Amino acid sequence: MPILVMKFGGTSVADLDRIANAAAKVQREVERGYDVIVIVSAMSGRTNELVNWVETTSPLYDAREYDAVVSSGENVTAGLMAMRLQEMGVSARSWQGWQVPINTTSAHGAARFESIPRDNLDAKFSEGFKVAVIAGFQGLSPEGRITTLGRGGSDTTAVAFAAAFEAERCDIYTDVDGIYTTDPRVSDKARKLDRIAFEEMLELASLGAKVLQTRSVELAMRYKVPLRVLSSFEETDDNSGTLVCDEDQIMESKVVSGVAFSRDEAKMTLVTVEDRPGIASAIFGPLADAGVNVDMIVQNISEHQAQHAEKVTDMTFSCPINQVARARKAMEDARAAGLISFDDLVVDQDVAKISVVGIGMRSHAGVAAQMFKALAAENVNIKVIATSEIKISVLVDRKYLELAVQALHDVFDLDKA
Repeated sequence: MPILVMKFGGTSVADLDRIANAAAKVQREVERGYDVIVIVSAMSGRTNELVNWVETTSPLYDAREYDAVVSSGENVTAGLMAMRLQEMGVSARSWQGWQVPINTTSAHGAARFESIPRDNLDAKFSEGFKVAVIAGFQGLSPEGRITTLGRGGSDTTAVAFAAAFEAERCDIYTDVDGIYTTDPRVSDKARKLDRIAFEEMLELASLGAKVLQTRSVELAMRYKVPLRVLSSFEETDDNSGTLVCDEDQIMESKVVSGVAFSRDEAKMTLVTVEDRPGIASAIFGPLADAGVNVDMIVQNISEHQAQHAEKVTDMTFSCPINQVARARKAMEDARAAGLISFDDLVVDQDVAKISVVGIGMRSHAGVAAQMFKALAAENVNIKVIATSEIKISVLVDRKYLELAVQALHDVFDLDKA
């Protein structure tokens, strides 16, 4: 039988009524002739509660015990979903990560997949079971310990199963009805996309769009797994939601497909760093070792050059606000160790990152000029610019975020199909 993977997020299984609603969607796919692998998250709010219990009990917790505790929410949902399906007359069985087994690395709290053997689930399907309900977010280390995949890891679990079982499609059920050109809470002109390319979705996810976890999109792109994002709370059909697929499955793409943003950004500038070969490595090596996720990088001629005999430069980079303290310590430690020297470290935590994304940029000139002109017309000053083949990102003062997003959405006519 063809296999379909269906993933239900925390809001979709938040209580028994919503679990019953999700189970009805699974039953409908079984009746259409599919063997179904269902991936479930913990009930909404449960993982946060479990994390709080861990941190209250042991602020310097053992990561192995952290995984044992926080993975338990998915076990509850999986068991309840399987029971609900059984009550509806659907042959279903729940599976925890270690029972499949979902083999991962030993990086507790941020494990990565190694393999998902098919034997156990294939045996159950051959016995007549129609649904395997899998606890998402969790796996099994080589040492036999429970691991977790990081927040949002159930999306990645779903895609990994779709790849391993060569599923026809992976449906991600959530509290929104698809991927939009931007956040509808910021622009009332936001439009739902029928299709979006893997590369575009990967950029949007990494730049602030919260609908899909970045790793899940990476995995889907690598293994060519068609992803569909759709609502748990609406009646759906084969045309519902947004399909994330290969670029060649999209007839004609707009130059820009979406506008993404992140409020939680900080801009950090090392003032008067030595301008010499290897200085970038000396700065960004310690930042990487400290786990700081650096995004935009700009190197400038220092305005303080006249005060220095040697050649100096200013180095600016962006990172998430919650990593500023870690980044500052990494730079201070590098200076104390003699790896780098600088006069000051200037931090601006009142910025936002706004990005336009579209595979059509590859073949169209002038997108950057159009973007900058639109921001200038609204008197929005750009602090930092970064580009790739299919995206342009800028840092601006956070107070201008909504204005800038709306202006860019309008200038690229994203409200029009």
